[in-house]
Amino acid sequence: MTQQQKINLLFLLLFVSGFVTLGQTIKTNGYLLSFSDTINGGYGYKNQMGEVLISPGKYPMVFTDTFRIYAIVVNPEIGFVAINRQEQVLYEVFPYDNGPDYISDGLFRIRVNGKIGYADSMTGEIVIKPQFDCAWPFKNGVAEVSADCKTLIIGKHSAWTSENWFHIDRMGYKIVTSVK
Repeated sequence: MTQQQKINLLFLLLFVSGFVTLGQTIKTNGYLLSFSDTINGGYGYKNQMGEVLISPGKYPMVFTDTFRIYAIVVNPEIGFVAINRQEQVLYEVFPYDNGPDYISDGLFRIRVNGKIGYADSMTGEIVIKPQFDCAWPFKNGVAEVSADCKTLIIGKHSAWTSENWFHIDRMGYKIVTSVK
């Protein structure tokens, strides 16, 4: 084999391996798009090449259109949950107004073992450990929470009551207010 043939072969191998690597990058680091199966019902996710990676029907409803790091879906046995790309349940998403909690100040409420905390809306990472019995959404960087709250049922509605409400910042630290 001549020197030029060796160079051409090396170039061809590098060229082909570049395409293989690119294909792997798209499959592992790309995003998934939700779709609905209009014939059989249910929702699933496809990659950018149109390959079905999460079959429709596994989740009766999905709330994340573009699945990058995590997605919020309905698990029939648990309710609203966040899943990762391996479809592992990360945590329950706090239910609000017949759906998953709304994003407020870049955070949404989650539940783990009955306690409420907060997750980041961009990454899905837990930013404030679930530790509260009751917790309101963040507004202007502050949330009202209670570690010993009760839920009162009033007809079809419910309300939280507590003698010990306090405010936290986006890091989960208690905000101390001074009395003048």
